[in-house]
Amino acid sequence: MIPRIEAVSQKKLVGKKLVMTFANNETIKLWQSFMPRRKEIKNVLMTDLFSMQIYPQAFDFTFSDLNIEFEKWAAVEVSDFDIVPSDMEAYIITGGLYAVFHYKGVSTDTKIFEYIYGVWLPASDYLIDDRPHFEILGEKYRNSDPNSEEEIWIPIKPKQKYI
Repeated sequence: MIPRIEAVSQKKLVGKKLVMTFANNETIKLWQSFMPRRKEIKNVLMTDLFSMQIYPQAFDFTFSDLNIEFEKWAAVEVSDFDIVPSDMEAYIITGGLYAVFHYKGVSTDTKIFEYIYGVWLPASDYLIDDRPHFEILGEKYRNSDPNSEEEIWIPIKPKQKYI
C-alpha cells in the first residue's frame, strides 16, 4: 500500500477530547458523547468527521507500552472558532506533510498501523513528525463494517540526508 504525500495548510477543529491509553481505550465513550452534539457546531466546512490522536513527544510507535497516555479527539473541521459549544474545545492542526493511506476494513484491525509504522515508514524517505495524527471518516465510513473506508493521515517530515 503506497500512500499519497500531501502538504496541508492548517485545519481548525472543534470537538471533544479524552485522555486515554491503548490499554484503557475509551474511543467508544468519546464518540458517544460527541455524536449527539455535533450539530451544535457552527461553521462546519464539511460533513467528514476527524478522529485525531495527539501523542507525547518521543512516543514509541512500536506500541510496546500500551499504558502511555495520549489525547484522542472526535471533531469536525470549521472555518472559525467564533462559537464553540459548551464542553467542547477548539484545536488548530498546524500545516505540514502527511502520508495519507486509504484504508478499507474494520477500524479496530491494527494490521494497517503495523504496516505503516513497521514496514512503510522505515523503508520511506520520511520520519514521523511531532504533530497530530488523524483519520478522516467520510461518507464511506461505516463503524465496525468490513467494507468501511477511511483515510489515515500520518504526520511526516523528510529524513535528513548526511553527506
